[in-house]
Amino acid sequence: MKKISMMLAAAAAVIMSACGGSGKAPEAKLTNDLDSICYGIGISEGRNVAMSMFDAERGGIDSAYIDDFVKGILDATNAGMDEKKKAYYAGLGLGGQLSSQIDDYMRNIIYGRDADSAAVVNRDQFLAGFIATLKSETTLYGDSVEAVMQKLSENIQALRDKAAEKKYGQYIKENEAYMKKVSGEAGVKPLANGVYYKVVKEGTGEVPAADARVKIHYEGKTIDGNVFDSSYERNEPAEMSCNGVVPGFSTALTSMPVGSKWEVYIPADQAYGSQDMQVIKPYSTLIFTIELLEILK
Repeated sequence: MKKISMMLAAAAAVIMSACGGSGKAPEAKLTNDLDSICYGIGISEGRNVAMSMFDAERGGIDSAYIDDFVKGILDATNAGMDEKKKAYYAGLGLGGQLSSQIDDYMRNIIYGRDADSAAVVNRDQFLAGFIATLKSETTLYGDSVEAVMQKLSENIQALRDKAAEKKYGQYIKENEAYMKKVSGEAGVKPLANGVYYKVVKEGTGEVPAADARVKIHYEGKTIDGNVFDSSYERNEPAEMSCNGVVPGFSTALTSMPVGSKWEVYIPADQAYGSQDMQVIKPYSTLIFTIELLEILK
C-alpha cells in the first residue's frame, strides 16, 4: 500500500487546521480567491490520497469506512496546539504506518531480501523493543547501542544459519563427504583449520607473510565442477593481499613458496560459510588451483 508522503501529510494538516471544525467536515464556502485555491488544493490532494489509500487489493483502507477515515483526519488535524493530543495523534500516524510495514521489514532484515512472505516474525517483540527505546528504558539486550547491535547481529546470524542448514542439509552432507574423500587421497596434505592441498608444482621461493601482497594466477570451482572465478580465463594474473581473502585461501597463500602451484581444498567454514554468494551456494567447499607468481614489494 502506498503511503501519504510527509509533505502531503503536513500540507493536509495545515489546510484542515485552517478550516477549523470539531469532528464534522467543514462546508465549502468559496467567498474569495484564497478559499477557491485552498479548496482546489484539497481536491487535488484528496484525489492522490484516494488513489493510494482506498485500494483493498493492495491492503489499503476499505472505502466502506470512509467516515471513520475522515473522522480520524479531523480529530488529528484539529488537535491544534494541545501538546498531549499532538503527541497522541502523531503516535497514531506512526502506528498506522508500522502496522502495514513491520512484518515485511523484519522479514527482510532477519531472512534477507528474498524472504518468504510466510517466514515467521514477532511484531509484539518488535513493539516491545521499539517502545522501550522510545521511553529510554533498559532493554534485555544491554544498556549501550553497541551491545544491542552486537547481540542483534549475533542472533540474526544464528537464525539465518539455522534456516540455511535446514534448507541446504543435503548439500552440506555432499560437501562434507567430498572433503572426507579428498583428505584421504594420495598426495593430499593437511594445512590448518581443515584446509588441504596437493602440490602440482613445487616452488623454491620465499613464503609470503600474512600482510604481504602477492601476484597469482588462480581458478576457483565448487564440487560439481562449476568454475566461479578464474584469472586464467581473463589471461591476467591477479594482485591481492594475503589477509584480504577468505581464511582458507589465506592459509594456503601464507604456506606456499613463490613458484608453487597447488590445488587447494577449502571447507565451507573457511570460505563463505552460510553466506549466499549468488555464484557460490551456502556451505560450499571451494577448490582452488593457485599459482604463486611473486611477492609484491
